[in-house]
Amino acid sequence: MFRKSHLIGAVLTSALMVGATVAEAKTLKVSHNLPTDNPAHISLEFMAKRVKELSGGDVKMRIFANAQLGTQRESVELMQNGLLDMARSNAAEMEAFEESYSALTLPYIFESEEHYYKVLTSDVAEDVFMASKDKGFVGLAFMVDGSRSFYANKEINSPADLKGMKIRVQPSPSAIQMVELLGGAPTPISFGELYSALQQGVVDGAENNPQALVDVRHGEVAKVYSRDEHTMIPGVLMVSTKVWDGLEADSQKALKTAAREMMDFHRDLYNKQTLEAIEAAKTKLEVKFVEVEKGPFISAVLPMHDALAEKSPKLADLVARIKGLAK
Repeated sequence: MFRKSHLIGAVLTSALMVGATVAEAKTLKVSHNLPTDNPAHISLEFMAKRVKELSGGDVKMRIFANAQLGTQRESVELMQNGLLDMARSNAAEMEAFEESYSALTLPYIFESEEHYYKVLTSDVAEDVFMASKDKGFVGLAFMVDGSRSFYANKEINSPADLKGMKIRVQPSPSAIQMVELLGGAPTPISFGELYSALQQGVVDGAENNPQALVDVRHGEVAKVYSRDEHTMIPGVLMVSTKVWDGLEADSQKALKTAAREMMDFHRDLYNKQTLEAIEAAKTKLEVKFVEVEKGPFISAVLPMHDALAEKSPKLADLVARIKGLAK
């Protein structure tokens, strides 16, 4: 990973040095690991158009999809080092870089989609964004990424049904602990390897939003989607601290305004495509959707809320404020 990151960094450094010869040019390179037909990419293209308009052409964004500039982790590391301008990751991945993001990945921390979005557009979000400023990056926007539920080739109606099952999880401490508390065996596997892992029985199931059933065709190898909706983990759009501090105040304002407009655009697009994905999974891939009683799942993982709050006053404050916004 170091060699790959080093090579990517060298290429980007060369590109940035060439770009620096044109003082007026502020074209910010943005990295993400999703395909170009994904709502996140479409929304970032929308933001690129708006920031160009709002800045009068002084600030532009160039979007690199499909992990062209590195994995999510590599992109964040490059951004920290000032070798990449912007990156989109998700809150689970960001736990390793800034602990504040772990408050957003707690299972059942959000009571509804409305509560979720209220938090993502609140001062809680702004505090999380700025918590990493001294670590080389600041957040600009959260991007809704739906709710995550379990899918496998059997119904998962209660935590008891997860006993003995190998469940693919993201490389996130909270995701691993959640599956353990629910009785399953958490198995971190890269997303790109998950289809074959499900097909070959390396894992018995996974957890993700409904789009995964269709976008990467997991519905071909996992025929039951049990909607426990345990987490709502947002995507995160970030900018290098070095880049942010180097922008004029008007350019910073244009970037923030465009990012906020993008959040609303993305929410509408994402929720629309979620409904379409569910319908496609049911009709084209014959996936069965199961509504489950969430109570037993919530009870099993609630200790995670207290445990996280006990780690630091900052996390305790974030957890309390997030829950307070449900009222």
